[in-house]
Amino acid sequence: MSILVTGGAGFIGSHLVETLVHITAGGGLGGIAGRIIALDNFNDYYDPRLKRANAAALAAHAQVAVVEGDFRDCALVRDLLAKHRVRAICHLGAAPGVPFSLQKPLETVENNVLGTLALLEAARQHPVERFVFASSSSVYGRGAAAPFVEDAPLGTPANTYGASKRAAELLGLTYAQSHGVPFVSLRFFNVYGPRLRPEMALAVFTRKILEGSPLPLHGDGSVLRDFTHVSDICRGIVAALTAAGVVGQCLNLGNDRPITIRRLIELIEQAAGRMAVIDQLPPRSEDLPLTHASLEKSRRLLGYAPTIPVEQGVAEYVEWMRGTSK
Repeated sequence: MSILVTGGAGFIGSHLVETLVHITAGGGLGGIAGRIIALDNFNDYYDPRLKRANAAALAAHAQVAVVEGDFRDCALVRDLLAKHRVRAICHLGAAPGVPFSLQKPLETVENNVLGTLALLEAARQHPVERFVFASSSSVYGRGAAAPFVEDAPLGTPANTYGASKRAAELLGLTYAQSHGVPFVSLRFFNVYGPRLRPEMALAVFTRKILEGSPLPLHGDGSVLRDFTHVSDICRGIVAALTAAGVVGQCLNLGNDRPITIRRLIELIEQAAGRMAVIDQLPPRSEDLPLTHASLEKSRRLLGYAPTIPVEQGVAEYVEWMRGTSK
């Protein structure tokens, strides 16, 4: 029996596969996983060599099979589910991020909505025990009351990325209700940690500070973000694979301690031992003014509790980045 992880060579995906390897090697997850199938198309959204390096490290584990392919390929996905007797799907693959969605909205919707639909159809035809979907805090949109509560009214997404994730959620909830697909949506909040995608704010800021080059800051730095360490996200995903009472639910995975972007820069400066050179830029209309996860529901249903304070996580990340630049 196996677990399929889409986007398995990416930032969160590679961390999740490593986590699953550790857990299943110890006999965890109640026999859901004998093998982990890491599916990735190694696209060029960022340097594919980074994902291939992740994949090479994952493939060194006997429990892991790395498959190069696209989750939008219905025939491929159906074949993987049948061939490997997949019992759970962790759908992390996506067209990632707000900037990409502004530049390529059609590709974003095709990947995030139609791609998710292809997986849901495969799971309908080849039933699994759990379908865990990686959603985003972006679904809350403008007008949502903070802290963001899963079952409270949502605002309007501020960008195509948020809209595509919400549309994919709705498809999953529909398939849970109409076809019995055991779908659960996990809304990730500002995930960071080693191997973070190079275009993300923490990666850009750290790189610029370590280089001593100007750091692009949109707005005055007062935007609040609920930064969540990737290890906490992985623990939440693993819990969702077997937790009772979560099918058909949306659940936040956050840190519940928003900090300003200015504070984030201060933490990087402290860890790097260097001051930032700020390149002040206009604010971006596509950015939400804050993200803040209510964790009451995920604590109750998943037993989820973040363990990595942002101060610790940022210091760890800066050291990791320093090591990769040598």
